[in-house]
Formats: sequence, C-alpha cells, structure tokens
Amino acid sequence: MGGSSADLHHHESDIELIAPENSTKLSTTESKSVTDVDHNIEEDADYVEVTMDIQGDSVALHSVKTVTESDMGEGEHEKQSLTGNKLEKKKSFGASVVQNATIRIKQLKRLASFSKPEPAKRLERTKSAVAHALTGLKFISKTDVGAGWSEVEKVFDKLTVTTDGYLPRTLFAKCIGLNEESKAYAEMLFDTLARQRGIQGGSINKIQFREFWDCISDQSFDTRLKIFFDMVDKDADGRITEEEIKNIICLSATANKLSNIQKQAEEYAALIMEELDPDDTGYILIGNLETLLLHGPEETTRGESKYLSQMLSQKLRPTFEGNPIKRWYRDTKYFFQDNWRRSWVFALWIGVMLGLFAFKFVQYRRRSAYKVMGHCVCMAKGAAETLKLNMAIILLPVCRNTITWLRNKTKLGAFVPFDDGLNFHKMIALAIAIGVGIHAIYHLACDFPRILHASNEKYKLIEPFFGEKPTNYWHFVKSWEGVTGILMVVLMAIAFTLANTRFRRNRTKLPKPFNKLTGFNAFWYSHHLFIIVYAMLIIHGTKLYLTKEWNHKTTWMYLAIPITIYGLERLIRALRSSIKSVRILKVAVYPGNVLAINMSKPQGFSYKSGQYMLVNCAAVSPLEWHPFSITSAPNDDYLSVHIKILGDWTRSLKTKFSQACQPAINGQSGLLRAECLKGDNSPSTFPKVLIDGPYGAPAQDYREYEVVLLVGLGIGATPMISILKDMVNNFKAMEEEDGFAMEEGSPMTPNQKDSRFSDFKTRRAYFYWVTREQGSFDWFKGVMNDVPEEDRRGLIELHSYCTSVYEQGDARSALIAMVQSINHAKHGVDVVSGTRVMSHFAKPNWRTVYKRIALNHPEAQVGVFYCGPSTLTHELRQLSLDFSHNTSTKFDFHKENF
Repeated sequence: MGGSSADLHHHESDIELIAPENSTKLSTTESKSVTDVDHNIEEDADYVEVTMDIQGDSVALHSVKTVTESDMGEGEHEKQSLTGNKLEKKKSFGASVVQNATIRIKQLKRLASFSKPEPAKRLERTKSAVAHALTGLKFISKTDVGAGWSEVEKVFDKLTVTTDGYLPRTLFAKCIGLNEESKAYAEMLFDTLARQRGIQGGSINKIQFREFWDCISDQSFDTRLKIFFDMVDKDADGRITEEEIKNIICLSATANKLSNIQKQAEEYAALIMEELDPDDTGYILIGNLETLLLHGPEETTRGESKYLSQMLSQKLRPTFEGNPIKRWYRDTKYFFQDNWRRSWVFALWIGVMLGLFAFKFVQYRRRSAYKVMGHCVCMAKGAAETLKLNMAIILLPVCRNTITWLRNKTKLGAFVPFDDGLNFHKMIALAIAIGVGIHAIYHLACDFPRILHASNEKYKLIEPFFGEKPTNYWHFVKSWEGVTGILMVVLMAIAFTLANTRFRRNRTKLPKPFNKLTGFNAFWYSHHLFIIVYAMLIIHGTKLYLTKEWNHKTTWMYLAIPITIYGLERLIRALRSSIKSVRILKVAVYPGNVLAINMSKPQGFSYKSGQYMLVNCAAVSPLEWHPFSITSAPNDDYLSVHIKILGDWTRSLKTKFSQACQPAINGQSGLLRAECLKGDNSPSTFPKVLIDGPYGAPAQDYREYEVVLLVGLGIGATPMISILKDMVNNFKAMEEEDGFAMEEGSPMTPNQKDSRFSDFKTRRAYFYWVTREQGSFDWFKGVMNDVPEEDRRGLIELHSYCTSVYEQGDARSALIAMVQSINHAKHGVDVVSGTRVMSHFAKPNWRTVYKRIALNHPEAQVGVFYCGPSTLTHELRQLSLDFSHNTSTKFDFHKENF
C-alpha cells in the first residue's frame, strides 16, 4: 500500500492507492462524486490525469490526458517535489498508458467492492520489536548491499552474455545466490518486484536488476514488509485472502521440504485467518501482518533470558601468546591434559614395538646370516616381531564382552580409554600394513636375491638353514613360507581396501558386476578372511628358514591368549543368543527409512542406557551380526531398536519385516506397522531375530556427570533417547522416594539418598537433536511428548532442529514461523515436528550452545555425548577444549563409535 496502509483506514474521506509501478491518488467525497486521480508513470512517462466516476460497485472512465509541466500549478509542483516524483516530457502516449490506467481501474474496482473495514490497530514499534521483525524478513543472506552488489553484478554479466544484457526470470534465483530448491520462491519475488514497477516480458536489464537488488537488500522494515505482503497478495488488491495464504504456505513448505505442512496448508491458512481476521471479514491487511511480525519472540528456553546479555557480551576468544616458548608450553600442557589417557597407551604401544624391533635387529645382527644377507634380514625380522605383537592385540579391541566387563566391573576406565577401542583397532591395522610392507619387501627384494648371488663360501654359513643352494627365485616362492606369506598379503590387501570408508559406505560406485564389492556386506565378509589369515600366520611362523627350535618360534605364544579370548567371545555369543530368545512385539517403518522393532526382554538381560546390542536375522544372513543402540530404558519391560536403512543388510531386513506389516491407520505414526498382543500364542509372521549383548558404549557413563549435553544427528539420537527415558524414570523415582519419606515423617538424609542413587549424579540435561527431514520427527514423537510432561521440575531441556528449513529470519521460512508460533500457542503442538517441543530452523550455533551451558553452570563438569556422522565430531570436540581452557566449566567430549 502507499505510504502506509493504516492511512487507508484512518481517513474516512480519502482512499489513497500508490500502485506498484505508478503513483496513483484517488480522492472521493462521501457522495462518491467525480474523482481526479494524478497518475505518475515513472519510466519515461508524462504526468497523466485520469478522471472517473465511482457509483456503487461500478467505475466509469471519463478521460485520460497528459498534464504538462506548464499545466501544473504551484501546489502540484510542490507535491511532486515532496513525493520525489520527476516530471518528464513524453513524445507520445501509446497503448501502454491506457493499459496501465485500465489495470489501476480494475484494482480500484476490487477495492471499492469490499465493505469498509474497521481501522486496523497499529502496533507501537519499539526498537527491539523492529529489530526482531527485520530478522524475520530477510530475502537474501548478504546484508552488505555494496559488497553484495559487486558480487551479483559479476554474476549478472556472466549470465546475460548471450541474452543481450537481459536477465530472464528463470535465472533470477541463480543471479542473487539462491539455490535450485528456492527457484519458485525467487520467481515469485521476481514477479512481485516486476509487478510493483510495471515491468512485463519476463526479463530485466541491469538498471532494473539494480533496482530489484536495492529493494530486496533494503534494511527498512516497511520496505521488507511491503515486498512480503505483495508476494502473498498476488492479485494486488491490497488484501490477503485465505486462498492466497494457502498458496504461499504451499510454496514455503516446498522450498523448505516440509511435506506435512504442504498437506495441511488449508488448515494452517484458516488458522492464520482466525488469528489475524477475528471479525471474519474474509481478508487481512498489511497492518495485521505488521502486528504479527512486530510481536516479540516467545521465550521457549528455560532460563535463557536471565543470561542473554552475558551470552552476547562474552566473546571467549583465545588469547594470543606472543612468546613462542610460552605458547608451546601452554599448547603442550593443554594437549596432555586433554589426551593423557590416549597418550600413555599410545606411548606404551610404540615403546613396546620399538623394543621388539630393536631386540630382533640386534639378535640377527650377531648371527651368521647377517654376513650373507646384511641389514636386510635384520629389518625383515624386526618388522616380523612387531607384526606378531600387532596381530595379537588387534583382536582385543573387538572383544566386546571383555571390554564391557572391564568397563563395568573394574576401575580401569579411569585411566584406560575404552571409548577409543575402534580407533586403536584402526591404528594397529595401519601398523600391521607398514610391518607387512617392510617384512615382505626386505625378504623378497633384498634377502632372497642376496642368497641367490652369494658365493659358495658365504652360502655355507646359512646352508644348515636353507639346505642345498637354490638355483632360482621360484624356490623361495613355492615354499611354505613363500605361499603362506603371499596369500596373507593378498587377503590383507582385500580386507584393508574394502574396509575403507568409501567402499564400506558405498560411496564408490563400481560398474557391474564389481558393484558387489562395495557396501557393508562386502566389508563384513572380507573382514572375516582374518580366520584364514591367522591360520596362514601360524603355519608361516612354524616354517621359518632361520629358526629350527620350537621354543624360538614365538608366533603361537603371541596369538594364544588373544585368539582364546576371541574364540570364547564368539562361543558365548552363540550360546547366549540361542538361550535368551526374543519375541517380536511391534514393528513400524517410519518416514526417512527407519525400521523400529520392539521385542520381548529376555530374562536376566540387564543393560544401561547408552549401551548397544548386536542383532542377527537368519532370514537375511545367518552369519552377520550388526550393532544397534538400545532405545528403550532399563526399566522398560521390552527392548527396542531403531534401524536406519543404509546398506544391503538393513535394506533386506526392512523388506522382510515390511511384508508382515500393514499400512498405518487411525493416525498411527508408522507408515507400516504391526503388533503382537501379549499372550498371543499364534505363530508369528515376523522373521526370527537373535540378539547379543549388551555392550558398553561411551554414552553409558552419562550418570557420572551432574550436567550432560546430549547431541544426536539423525538416527544418532538413538542412545540419547534411552538416556532421556532413564533420566525421567530416575527423577520420578527420586521424587516418589522423597514423597514417601515425607509421609512417613522421616525425611531422608543426603547419605541415604546417595546410597539409593549413588551411580546417578545427573541433575541437568540438554538434548539437541538435528535432523534433515521433517518425517524424522516421527521416530521418537512419543518420547519428545512424554519427557516435557513427566519432567515436572524442568531438568531436561529439549531442542529439535530441522535443517531442511531455512534459518530463522529467512523470508522463505517466515510464514512457516508464523504458523508455527500461532499453532504452538493455540494447540501446544509444533507444526514442523508434530510434538510439544517447538523446533528450530537450520543448524544450531554450537558455540552459542556451549556458551549458554558454560554461563548456566560455572565450575561444573559437563559430559558431552555425541552420536552421528563424523562431520560434526571435530567441531564439538574443539569447542569442548576451547571452553574448558577459557572458562571455569569443564567439558568432557565423548563420541559414539561402532
């Protein structure tokens, strides 16, 4: 609307309409007499006077004529200068003037057809309210208009090389830096700006593009509000109808990948109309929209306002130390403070390997074989000794039962980093690869050629070990030592290659039939070639050229204990899984390709929240066992897992269970679901499932911290869900115990409470769940609804983020934010997540998250537990270190590994 839409209602005798591409003023008396409208055409046009009659619903055009500068009085010149309009000569009218006048007439007719609305109440604009509103209508990410223009101008020139300097509507999104998903939004913005300026034809030149850019990058609240209003008001009648709101909701939902909102667009449009049109006039005005945008944000985070000013003022930037010695000392001190557990284990391992290598090197340096083969034999034997050690200890990190027992039953966890077992396994594998390379190269390329070319006199020194002098290289290759050695190298190369992340996660696409060599199944089966490798290693270690005494053949001594432990573990798994059978109770397949399985809890199956178990389904593969976090709480009478469909095995598992499921009915959340009633003895149609566990995991130690920060990305929220349930159960038990003691008249002492909950120290929790798709919120909808209701003291703070939605403040998500705010206030349900927890848009600012916790909990020890892709691991770990070094709050970071 013109200067402000409020003027349209405050003056009974005036109706002022400034058209998008023109400036048109219409004055009417109460008897609706003839009206003179000054029509100012900006683009190289004359000042035009349009005379018309308005009678009831009809508008009659009397005349359209040009007013020259000499025809205008002093008052008209003054009005022109105040409004900033420029009077220019025009040689001829053409059809465009009449066409534009006709458009204005149609708009005025629509305007006159409505009954006069009540004056809209104008909200007082406070500084903070306008600041909030400005963050809610950002059309582009760039705020520096000058710098932004220089960038987009280059893009404009590049895109218009072949179009004679004109930018087509279809390339507008690309030119202003918006992605392909926002193309429809950008085209609507283009149409709005073109409509405001009377531009037709679907393309613009650089001057017009600069006008567009200045408009969308304008920091004025009124300018942004006007553009947004006109985007919704597609018929340009100054009023937004329910159908127009529905259309823009659908467009916003599409741009933000919110399919559920798109399906309910009609319902949410009615909700906005109900809120902004209480008098049921059938439309809303720009003043109503302004009221909603200027409304301050709700405080959705407990205690956030108390520390808001501190959060904004505290920078927590690391101080620069100019002295290099002091800087080196500080960095070294921090490194060992943060990594002392890893450091001593790593140092011990490296030290033992160096010791063994040196021992063998010196031993063979003193033997007669050295005179024939030189240092080559020393290097080969030294590497072989480290290989024996590493081939033995590489089995220990995968002995899950042993590690879980050591973690739970001993105090070793205080100084042994059990959480790094998988990383240590990979480091040992790398050391094995290096050792194999050194051992094989020095034997094949150095030792054997020297033997073949040795003189008869020298060869007599090693004849007791090699027998008659070989005549060719093939003699060494076809021996037991050569065959077993080469076979081990080949099998190890296959296992190492397919264990690479690119192959294991199917990121490398190979042509058929080699595509079967990628994926988790290929990794799993190739990794189990280690059985053959160990058999070859034992044979290789007993058929040594230079060692004949059995007590000097030490390979079996290194391997005996680790292989025995690992063999017992596999035997325990087979017995335990067959004895403790489970029965499938419920299955659901959720959006986002997640399979949820609820099963009976075997007798004596005791676990901690955060732990995981292995799952086997013979219908898919009788040999494969896969780890999944347990999502049920220890106090629940069932076990549950949520399985993301990512690879061959999980895809086959979903297919097997989907065949036994039925489509969801009566509003149930699963796309497919099936349930078995307790006590139902009818044969189950579900595939048989075996489980083994539980096994220890980093998240199980959350109870040791008074404050915990739980972070889950996508399906990585699974261990955190069990922890949330466990915390709620413990908080309720503590409240009930306190209440029972009060009824008995003997309040419990702190010592009595500590004995009851000695292993549960947690008193505050922050949960952040970040997911890409709206449908993912269905996975744990029940938990996200139950926790706020049952957590009466507000000790658990829940945050859910949907990264497909543009950040708060982007115009593409502005209407979604309005719907979200209104619906949550009215019904207590978030429109994005479908839960009681109000979701956030885009990704969290993790530095702000850490800052809030540090300010809320000074001097505290905070446990940070993360489960998800490794992309976020470095950032969260580094923030934990930064805040631990620069604040009084200490953050201990733990990453979930499988």
